[in-house]
Amino acid sequence: MKALVLCGGRGTRLRPLTYTLPKQLIPIANRPVVHYVMDQLAAAGVRDVGVIVAPETAEQIRAALADNPWGLANHFIRQDEPLGIAHTVRIARDFLGSSPFVLYLGDNLVGSTLAAMVDRFQAQQADAVILLKDVPDPRHFGVAVVDTDGRLVRLVEKPAEPPSNLALVGVYIFSAAVYDAVDHIRPSWRGELEITDAIQHLLDSGKRVFGEHLASWWLDCGKKDDLLEANRVVLDEWIHADVQGTVDDASQLVGRINLASGAVVRRSRLRGPIVIGPGTRIEDAFVGPYTSIGTNCAVVGSALEHCVVLDGATIEGVRQMEDSVVGRNAVVRQERAGREAVRLMIGDDAEVAL
Repeated sequence: MKALVLCGGRGTRLRPLTYTLPKQLIPIANRPVVHYVMDQLAAAGVRDVGVIVAPETAEQIRAALADNPWGLANHFIRQDEPLGIAHTVRIARDFLGSSPFVLYLGDNLVGSTLAAMVDRFQAQQADAVILLKDVPDPRHFGVAVVDTDGRLVRLVEKPAEPPSNLALVGVYIFSAAVYDAVDHIRPSWRGELEITDAIQHLLDSGKRVFGEHLASWWLDCGKKDDLLEANRVVLDEWIHADVQGTVDDASQLVGRINLASGAVVRRSRLRGPIVIGPGTRIEDAFVGPYTSIGTNCAVVGSALEHCVVLDGATIEGVRQMEDSVVGRNAVVRQERAGREAVRLMIGDDAEVAL
């Protein structure tokens, strides 16, 4: 079994960060989102991975996957325009060949392995298995209707009146039958070849298409609040205490603190779960739960909680920052006394004076 990981697109909902950084590389607990995707694929036994990249960000994606601790054979496939998920299947056909494959959106996180999906695909000799999740408001997603045996009955894209609460998660397994389906569909009103239309064509052609319910969490990291929630969940469930950096006697660490080698904490209070990257300096500060701070940052005379701070950022004299995302090499300084917490979403190399 092969895999196709989608790392193209423009990430407009996460601007200004995505003006300079692909959304698949935005860090969750100090790791790019796409690294978690590769964890899942490697654990499922996949070894050959096609990575769909956009021309503007292809080199960044390549660099982020260059170390390749998973031992995967990565093949980079360029999509010149974002013409839809089904279009990526069409342009990757030479790479995928006749092999069944996992299609995985590179900005998604799921809290369980792919084992149940793979087992169902193989046991049912399926042409497609679609990962589904009950959500409170499915109007913003593709929505599935399944029968009592889990067989998919129909799909509806972003319906005003959803026929069920089952949203398409963005993880699929297909047989080679999907190529014929992709060849028969036409672009939607968005000008894209929709994967939901291809799946519907499989259904209409009598192919074996099943829905697999996701029992654990699913997070689409496409917006600021979703990004912060993903960071919170990963810190809560997957981060372990590991203090390798330097902590002076005047500092206090409580809870699960992951402090990388080369990080320094002086006269500060840290309350986990948090993760702090190498080369980062924390002085006269409070870093509260659900905060990730990247490499070579400085947090001085400030209080942070529920934040994502990217590499090289400086936060100085900020009385209280929460629910914020700070881009690479950005600077945030508080020059006037303030009583209320600040909430920011700023891109790379920005400078904010409060």
